[in-house]
Amino acid sequence: MVGNMSWADNPGPPTRPTQSQRLVGLTDSLKLWHTPGLDALITLEINGHEEHWPVRSRGFNEWLARRFYTEYRSVPNSQAKQDALSVIEGKAIYEGDTHDSAVRLAEHDGAIYLDLANEDWEVVEIASTGWEIIPSSPVKFMRKKGMQELPRPEKGGSITDLRQFINIKTADDWLLCVAWLVGAMRPNGPYPILVLHGEQGSAKSTAARVLKRLVDPNMADLRAEPKEPRDLMITASNSWCIGLDNISRIPPWLSDALCRLSTGGGFGTRTLYQNDEETIFDAKRPIILNGIEEIAVRGDLLDRAIVLYLPSISKQQRRPERDFWQDFDRSSPRILGAVLDAVVMALRDVDEISLGELPRMADFALWGAASMPALGFDTDSFIDAYNGNRDGANSLVLESSPIYLFLQAIVDKKVWQGTATELLDRLNRMADDLTQRQRSWPKSPRALSNALRRLAPNLREAGIDIIHEQTSGTKSVKSITIRKMGESFDAKDACDAPEAPASQSAESVADFPPVSKRGPFGCSCPRESFTRATFMQLACNHGEGYGCPACGGCRNPACSSALSEKHDVR
Repeated sequence: MVGNMSWADNPGPPTRPTQSQRLVGLTDSLKLWHTPGLDALITLEINGHEEHWPVRSRGFNEWLARRFYTEYRSVPNSQAKQDALSVIEGKAIYEGDTHDSAVRLAEHDGAIYLDLANEDWEVVEIASTGWEIIPSSPVKFMRKKGMQELPRPEKGGSITDLRQFINIKTADDWLLCVAWLVGAMRPNGPYPILVLHGEQGSAKSTAARVLKRLVDPNMADLRAEPKEPRDLMITASNSWCIGLDNISRIPPWLSDALCRLSTGGGFGTRTLYQNDEETIFDAKRPIILNGIEEIAVRGDLLDRAIVLYLPSISKQQRRPERDFWQDFDRSSPRILGAVLDAVVMALRDVDEISLGELPRMADFALWGAASMPALGFDTDSFIDAYNGNRDGANSLVLESSPIYLFLQAIVDKKVWQGTATELLDRLNRMADDLTQRQRSWPKSPRALSNALRRLAPNLREAGIDIIHEQTSGTKSVKSITIRKMGESFDAKDACDAPEAPASQSAESVADFPPVSKRGPFGCSCPRESFTRATFMQLACNHGEGYGCPACGGCRNPACSSALSEKHDVR
């Protein structure tokens, strides 16, 4: 204390700003903002256009380091950069505005914007009145690593120019391929999964690359199957269209993940190096799969799929790959222009389209139907082709199920009703050991019940109805009814024998004299043979071949509850 002045009143000489403070100061004139998911981003003005980068991205990191060196002729240390990024991130989240970000394609105020990913950051604005290339976009597009430039579209092209680059044989398959391509330009989905099948040398991978280069070209257009759902969702977050190449088998987890990605669904995982933070991926994306074998066999995946079979290519039809891609690069601007013409028509007319029956991917069907006239097709041809493709996919699901033929054999005779345990027992008796050793053969009643629920929509299309029911009360029983569509159920029809006399009692049935002779007794199920004593205990004396275990036990109303309880027959 000197006089009335304390040491605290003396500010002393001004301190030099730290490196982290100088780094933060370099962003004072820039636009900081965040997404609804609280991802921090920054907008940079470079060479007369705006670029949008996540604060934690490598691109912004490099820009900040270069700007610091240009300004101070010094290199910031790592800790100063991390401290500065934390402050900049906080400012973006708590002081910046909220905006949506997008990759490659987005909708804004009724128009669709397509990022060409070129050096000038040009975009295509697609409205119901037409499309044009504009120098800047109202959508905040991000450039992800690996993204490549789309061809600059030109007007006056025809979609028929594309056919020479895709090995498709039938008119219906060609129509569906083009419809998928136009559907991939719809910003909100859902998107059917394009599945390309064909033998080795049928140009499946080439067709997939051609389509992807018209929608979302990438340094790696086609990739191997992901190892876990997280890998798939990261790929979806960094690109618009996903292409998986040479798939041999789709495991159940990947099938479910592709379904979520096709029609919408999120994925959450723990944030790296954080104990209680969750990273959420939520996206809908167009998907292309290709493989020699029939890789999509689960009903829910095929229900979202367009399956195309590519023919083999003769030696005389083969072309050098260099010549092929040079021709494609020359033609692609006009091909993309023709696709955009179809998108314009779809935007204009989609609300006016009315279909008698809407299929599973109804939004895609309406969008495709609205775009057909611009491509030279009529709406009815597209709907017929799409319905035919779905019928084929339904047949593929049933053919891939090891239990379908046995269910068909059961329902061809009579209505069947019983528990999952009884049905599994019957199926095991009908199938040989080789069939039962298949990976997809149900090994437990629960697995069988789940398989039936998954197959139910496909079985219904084939005329077989599966009904799951559960009785009320403390001793409730779950039952399964299998019948032909439109067929009513009568308890007497559950087995094939005539009704027992009404005067027959439980005691007389139970005391039926056993006979040890072995041989078939007219059972309605194939390849069944029992001793008479064992058979009559299970058949309740309602006739030889009536109510054997493979039939699920006796369900004749003449059986009393006492008999059912005694012989464990329900």
